[in-house]
Parts: sequence; C-alpha cells; structure tokens
Amino acid sequence: MSGDQTVQPLYFEDLPVGRRVTTGSLVIDAAAIKEFAARFDPQPFHLDEAAAANTFFGELVASGWHTAALTMRLLVTSGLPIAGGVIGAGGEVQWPRPTRPGDELTVVSEVIAAKPSTSRLNRGMVTVRSETRNQAGEVLQIMTARLVVPRRPAPLA
Repeated sequence: MSGDQTVQPLYFEDLPVGRRVTTGSLVIDAAAIKEFAARFDPQPFHLDEAAAANTFFGELVASGWHTAALTMRLLVTSGLPIAGGVIGAGGEVQWPRPTRPGDELTVVSEVIAAKPSTSRLNRGMVTVRSETRNQAGEVLQIMTARLVVPRRPAPLA
C-alpha cells in the first residue's frame, strides 16, 4: 500500500474552505473482504462468491463499513494527518457503488466549512467531504464529516 508516510500534522489554520487533498491508494482483495465480513458484517454477498451470485449484487463485494474503515486509514496515513488525530463530531456516509475485489481505493477530500470555536479558542470545527474512488474514478463512498481540529499553538517567546 502506498500512503503510509510521515507527513506534517495539520492544524485548523492549514484547512481553509476549498482545500483539496488526495490520499495515497490501496488495493482491496477478496481475502480481505471475506475476513472483514466474517468479523463484522457476515452477509452472503461479503463472504462467498457462489452465495453472492444469487444476491442483489450478483458478486462478492466489500461491506460498506469495510470501505469506510479503509477510507479512514487512507485519510489518517496520507490525507488528513490532523494534529492530535482525526476526531469526528458527526457526519453522513453514502455508498453509491459497491467496492469489489481488486479495486484500488483513493480518497479525494475537500474542506467545505471551517469555523473557529468561540468558546474553546484552541480548536475549531472543520467539515470535510471525502469521496472514496476506485481505479476507474468511480465514486464508491461519499463521507461528509465534521471534525474537531486543534488550532496551531502559539510560538514560544
């Protein structure tokens, strides 16, 4: 997987409205889809190709929650390495297309709102819209998340 790299942490001041970030990428395979599903979402279309053939999808597909977890990994390791961690305060997730074995996932994110806190001057709230795309550029997941982001510390005098 590309994307696990050391990068400078991001602060509220680094995330103005309109800033776009593209992560590294990773490839998901059938074994990983089945392993995740067996532990967290044991439905036929996530567990077995033959069983999946007779379902809504007609083939093995990843759990939406697996796609969400991989999206989080990409954001943390190569997209939005926020100082202190990516701390969510709510949001919405949509899965317009399924993730399939062999898909190479990349996340494209854009800051759509940023508001400094008036009660806690050391942080702000940033809203990010992230699209998880496959190698063909098809959008597999759309996540809009409100994140608590620390302000940059004042320089020492």
